Parts: sequence; structure tokens; C-alpha cells
Amino acid sequence: MYKNNDLIYDAIEHLNKSTGADIEVHSNRNDYDAMVSINGVQFVVYAKSELRASNKSTVIADKENIKTSKPIIVIAKYIAKEVAEELRNKDINYLDGAGNCFIKHKSVFFFVTGQKLDRISKTNQARAFQEAGLKLIFNLLSSQESLQYSYRKLAEIAGISIGSVSNVMNELEELNFILKTKEKRVLKNSKSLLDRWVISYHDILKPRMLRKRMRFINENNTSWNSLKLKDNDELTLWGGEPAASIITEQLSPKIFTIYSNENWKSLAKNLLMIPDENGNVEIYSIFWKENDCRINNYRNHYVAPVVIVYADLVTSGSDRNLEIAKRILSDELQYIK
Repeated sequence: MYKNNDLIYDAIEHLNKSTGADIEVHSNRNDYDAMVSINGVQFVVYAKSELRASNKSTVIADKENIKTSKPIIVIAKYIAKEVAEELRNKDINYLDGAGNCFIKHKSVFFFVTGQKLDRISKTNQARAFQEAGLKLIFNLLSSQESLQYSYRKLAEIAGISIGSVSNVMNELEELNFILKTKEKRVLKNSKSLLDRWVISYHDILKPRMLRKRMRFINENNTSWNSLKLKDNDELTLWGGEPAASIITEQLSPKIFTIYSNENWKSLAKNLLMIPDENGNVEIYSIFWKENDCRINNYRNHYVAPVVIVYADLVTSGSDRNLEIAKRILSDELQYIK
């Protein structure tokens, strides 16, 4: 459940100003983020900090899993324009922090667009969700033990400064993701942290990691999983759809994601690929330490850390990938709740 009721009240206040609707909010509901009555019609609230292309599939799927006979409204501080359009096309009620909305149920119908937030508060503006913070959070999500490491060791495995570790850890505590006791640190709201990390990883860090787009010389490559990634000089790992196929044995890849720091020309030669800006093979650099890939060997295939694979799938925009991502979260990342 979403913890920040201020977001809901702010959005409702803007809705009231722009429509004059009679609105009441009831936020002390254990089963939902809130209940809101609009002109006498009750809606269940599903709240998120923001809605972007990178997390829309997850939000829509989670919304469908809410058990209620009442209509549902998605409320977010920020909703990307193209996502709002998709929600309207699917008849999904939404409201953002500026009062832009599409609300349609029985006698209630409001459609407001063009309203601007005074200052768009994007998730990734927090220091924890910039590049250094993303590298650190990746390690915290990938290894439960790492939460107890010294700041010096965390800095070493994340490849960032001790000062950055200190700043990010303090911010995560302020954001209610870390609880410090006398004995240890405890990760709280880990699924919410994963959701925020996925968005910012997709928007900030991953684009900087893209090295080359290619395609296999044999475009109808059906034997991709026989390629020997470990034979290369540098660490090379399957990510995204091929990694998911290896882990779950339930997906036929269409986009091939590869993580490697090997020279791309050598990689192309070894894996029988050629450069193609429209190719379906994406080569990304590796930002994590090789010896921190604790669970990257599945049936003699080398895949990226599961948190990376999950993020690749969730942000792909594919419904089939989202279903596989849910299974991976349940089976491989069950400690994240």
C-alpha cells in the first residue's frame, strides 16, 4: 500500500478546484490506499508516486488484481502524457497531482487535461535514485547480507564513494526504506523500493550503458542458447528476454539483451553478429562487480543478476514479459515484499 496520503489529498484538492465536484476522502482503509467519494460515487484509490512508460504495465496489472466491486481510480503525482492517453483508451480512471484526470463511472464523468504542476516532483530527482544511488540500491536488493556491510565495503562493491554511500543510506532511511536498530539495518517496503529503482534504472542508468545495437547474421537464429558466452575474454551475460527464457523455460526471445564489457567488435565476431541500428540485439555495459553475480548460472547458461533481468522485463512494455517478470519476482526474488 502507498504510504504518502499527502499525494492523494493534493491531487483531490486540484480536482476539486478544476471541476467543483463534491469530494470526500477516507484514507484510513486497511485494504486500499484510500476511498474517495466523487459526487456521491465511491472509488477505490490505487496510488503511485508516478506513472511512466517504464512502469505502466506493472501499475495496470496491479490495479487489475485489486479485489473490489467498486470502480478504481489511479492517483499519481505525475502521469506521463502518453500514459494518460493509454489509460483513457482502456477506460482506466486516473488523476494526477495537477488535477488532470479521466474519471468515468455511471453519472460521474470528468476529463481534464493541460493542467501543469507548479514543480514536477519526479521520483528520480532524489539523490538515492541518481546513478550512484542506483548502483548501491541494486546491491541492497540483490543481496540481503549487503545491508549489514560497512559503508567502506558497500562503496567498494557498488563502485562509488563512501560519502555517496552515507548520503544515499541516510536518504533511504528518511524515505522509510531502511530502519536502523542497535543490532542491524532492516530493509523496509522492499517491493516499493524495487519499483522505484526499476523506473530510475530504466530512465537514468540503463540508457548510459547502451553500447551497440546489432543483429545475428542468421536472423532466424533458433540456436542462440547454444552460444558460449563464457568463452569470451570478458564477462558476458544474457539479460532481458533470453535470460528469462533460461530461468523460466517459458519464453521465446524476440529482443536479445546482452551485458558485456568486451570490445563490441570481438563480441560480434564471437557471437556471429553485425551492427544494425534497428537490430534486435542490444549490448549494454556491466556496472556491477563480476564476483557479485552470485546467482547468474542457470543450467550452464550465464545470465545477468535477477534484479536486472526483472527490470529489463518490466520496462519492456510487453504484457507477456510482465507475466514472466511476476513469476521471477515470486520464485527468484521472494525475499522482496
